[in-house]
Amino acid sequence: MRRIDLKSANVARSNTIRDINRQIVLNYVRERGPISRSEIAHETALQRSTVSLIVDELKANGLIEEGSGESTGGRPPILLSLRTSDAVAIGVDIGTAQTLTATSDLAGRLLEHEEFPTDSAAEKTIQQVVGSVCRLVEKHRHTIEGIGVSVPGFVNPNTGELYIPHFDWRNIRIADALRDATGLPVTIDNDANNAALAELWFGRPEIREVRDFIMVLVEEGVGTGIVFDGQVYRGEAGAAGEFGHMIIGQGAPVPCASGSRECWEAFASERSALARYAKLTQGTNGTALSNFVELVNRAVNSDEAASAALKETARYLGVGIANLIQGLAPEAVIVSGPIVGAWPVFFEDLKGAVETSLCRGLPSTPIIASTLGGQPTLMGAISLILASKFASVTFA
Repeated sequence: MRRIDLKSANVARSNTIRDINRQIVLNYVRERGPISRSEIAHETALQRSTVSLIVDELKANGLIEEGSGESTGGRPPILLSLRTSDAVAIGVDIGTAQTLTATSDLAGRLLEHEEFPTDSAAEKTIQQVVGSVCRLVEKHRHTIEGIGVSVPGFVNPNTGELYIPHFDWRNIRIADALRDATGLPVTIDNDANNAALAELWFGRPEIREVRDFIMVLVEEGVGTGIVFDGQVYRGEAGAAGEFGHMIIGQGAPVPCASGSRECWEAFASERSALARYAKLTQGTNGTALSNFVELVNRAVNSDEAASAALKETARYLGVGIANLIQGLAPEAVIVSGPIVGAWPVFFEDLKGAVETSLCRGLPSTPIIASTLGGQPTLMGAISLILASKFASVTFA
């Protein structure tokens, strides 16, 4: 049982049950829609009159809409769905190479986006982000409710301060700049946490039923997002999940962001796979690659060196995943990032490394490729805004 934190506890008010029921109905519409009032009442055991009152409130707030279903002989049923005619959220995904901004509807569907190279000078990148976001806000002036931001580094959720090792950006105020420019609420978190949040809310159905899982995000570095009891666990000052810097060996092909050649990131990142490919093709007619997506494409098209580089990277990825399974015992581990585009090429090597590294007797943990496509961190940034619509319960 969860112990009550008396420092932050809120006592139940008269509207607490109503607020909880409201979130239940909204989530039934989100996950089961189009759905009728009677189906919701049957599934939830709520009174039909209670469901109707909640539906009227959700309609008035612009969250759901009605439509006619197919008739089975009588009057066509009235079915409820999320209202998706407007953009309601903006996501900002600041990557080490590219930055993306995008709008999304309430269902998490991307509507439009802008993309530009991330400048190593923090102020220039902030200016570009603010300009792009302001254009999107102006286009959807009356419907955008908030801005979510994803960054490849450490974020203190209490202060908004961040550190991005790749650029050595420290304590820059991206969120403040966006609030000042737009007047909208801004939420910021690191990329792995955001990818985990997106998987929790918009991933494949079997993952939405899982309450405890670990997201392993393989990109320029390796990050992990931890979900406990259906919530992202951030730890003290937002520092939880920095398993990319746990020691797993010596003499990695590349240094990590902090300069070590002993940590997981140095062995299992995109950069390590590219370094292995360069070594395997040295002295041949092969061309060194700087684009990891091209390496994935070559592996999928049966390039032996590309496949070998990804397979070795996957084995080190498996060693780290085994450590996470042994320490945290999640229900599942999800792997995300461009590397999943070559999942059939290396999955058996990954799975074999996990099984070899685990202590005997531990239960088997499913290892699953993310289905969020090539933009999990952008979806995560958007999820920072959308999830609050489906998860928040007011106790005022």
